[in-house]
Amino acid sequence: MGRADMGVAVTGMGLVTPAGADEHTFWAGLCAGVSVARRCDELAGLPVDFACPVDGIDLDEAVGGRAVWRMARFVKMALVAARQAVADAGLAPERWDGGRVGVVLGVGVGGVSALVDNVRKLDDQGPGAVSPLLVPLMMPNAAAGEVAIALRAYGPSLAPATACASGATAIAVARDLLTSGRCDVVVAGGAEAVLTPLVVSAFAGMGALSRRSGDPAGASRPFAADRDGFVIGEGAAALVLERTPAVYARGGRPRALLTGAGSGTDAHHPTAPAPDGAGPRRAVEAALHEAGWAAHEIDHINAHGTSTPLNDAMETELIADLFPHRPSVTAPKGVLGHTLAAGGAIEAVATVLTLEQGLVPPIANLDSLPDGFDLDCVVKEPRPQYVERALSHSFAFGGHNVALAFQRVDPDGPRPTAPGVLAVG
Repeated sequence: MGRADMGVAVTGMGLVTPAGADEHTFWAGLCAGVSVARRCDELAGLPVDFACPVDGIDLDEAVGGRAVWRMARFVKMALVAARQAVADAGLAPERWDGGRVGVVLGVGVGGVSALVDNVRKLDDQGPGAVSPLLVPLMMPNAAAGEVAIALRAYGPSLAPATACASGATAIAVARDLLTSGRCDVVVAGGAEAVLTPLVVSAFAGMGALSRRSGDPAGASRPFAADRDGFVIGEGAAALVLERTPAVYARGGRPRALLTGAGSGTDAHHPTAPAPDGAGPRRAVEAALHEAGWAAHEIDHINAHGTSTPLNDAMETELIADLFPHRPSVTAPKGVLGHTLAAGGAIEAVATVLTLEQGLVPPIANLDSLPDGFDLDCVVKEPRPQYVERALSHSFAFGGHNVALAFQRVDPDGPRPTAPGVLAVG
């Protein structure tokens, strides 16, 4: 059976985000179109003292058990999201063949808070004060490892680190594990929690962050003429992916189809996007090719939309050039801030919800586009729209670019039993 005949379905989703720690609350917050950025006590005194933190959830209580003491914040969020996703898929780890289950969770940085705290202890008190838990607390692959332990997943367990594209990279890798036949189920997504003075100061020092300290809620403004940088956030999201025929065979129902995933590299600069957008273009075209779609068939784009001058200009040119029919465009970072490695996974969830709900969330803080920005951006209020095919963009420091292609599933349609289940037009 060839790769092109192997449909991949999203069967479960879970998330912990600045707009909510469950799907319903998250979607309501995203559709409200209001930024959740606020000043943070831990950032007081810094040139940028605001962010989009996760509030309203006791992560220790949500994780439960004695093992929580060995987990950094990003790991706890990843575990909560993964459990939500597995439950949503109607699967139970005690009943599946764990050797056929994989975990792929992208993380960009890891447990930086633990590292900073222990560097301080080393300087002040000497080597004996360094925690023996430092390594499991700071290593980026801890999220994938802990989720695999909790879910009894004994198949491949991976932690791709492609900066802000890590969550999307994880989903693309998961698709490969399924289409190759290596796994039957993969839990994929991303997590990040780096709202520390050190990391925020570093991003601010390089000019990546908005300086609108007098108006935190108005700071993240993707594609706006007066955008001046992103607002840093934190969060996690996980998706359960399975081969489509197997989903129907077990009596399940896909929430959407992941019909293609493409990657491309700028090979240009460590942090600045290539002005010509060649890397992102390669990623988008590869996703379209794998899905078997023509560009004019795309109804909606969930843009990377960071609110930085260079990225938004490059992405605007890319979308306008590849999609002159002007599909609707949204950019969740206006509401959520930039959750770094988690962003691609959170935005994949948002894209699936748009397909299901027939509703495109608005871009926060965008009143009008600059001259020359020829996009159909959704603003001010959610837009009802039947979306059959959508793309989700993730572009990252290091020149890593990923595009994911999702297709709507008709909830009242027939349940295919043959492998060739994808309607590719």
